[in-house]
Amino acid sequence: MQKDTSEIVKELGLCPDFQTFYRENEDYMIFDDLSSLLGQLLELKGLKKSQVIKNAEIAEIYGYQIFSGVRVPEKKKLLCLAVGMNLNIEETQKLLKCAGYPQLYVKRPFDSVVLYGLCKEMSVVQINELLYTYGLETLS
Repeated sequence: MQKDTSEIVKELGLCPDFQTFYRENEDYMIFDDLSSLLGQLLELKGLKKSQVIKNAEIAEIYGYQIFSGVRVPEKKKLLCLAVGMNLNIEETQKLLKCAGYPQLYVKRPFDSVVLYGLCKEMSVVQINELLYTYGLETLS
């Protein structure tokens, strides 16, 4: 059973000591680094880095540097990778969290367009066109 982040925060405040809190919530913590998580997602989805990088519309060398852990991409480039990997919303949110970025929030116009694009399995180009239509910054 998954715990909502707000539940975990509530437990943190109520717990008498951190050791107990940590032991009880360790399964809900994120330990992966970004390149490890990307590798797991590639394997899970049966994808090749080269195809993901092409689908993500990012420079080839830069893409391989992200996958190898040499570079941490800006949030928009990470979203391009999520689209290129055809990640669902939950997987994308996990990827953003792992990289230390805030999750997408549907009440933000940019985020709502990206979330819509993920739901509809749109390409980076299609999402960029929709962002442009609404006068928002594009992913790339």
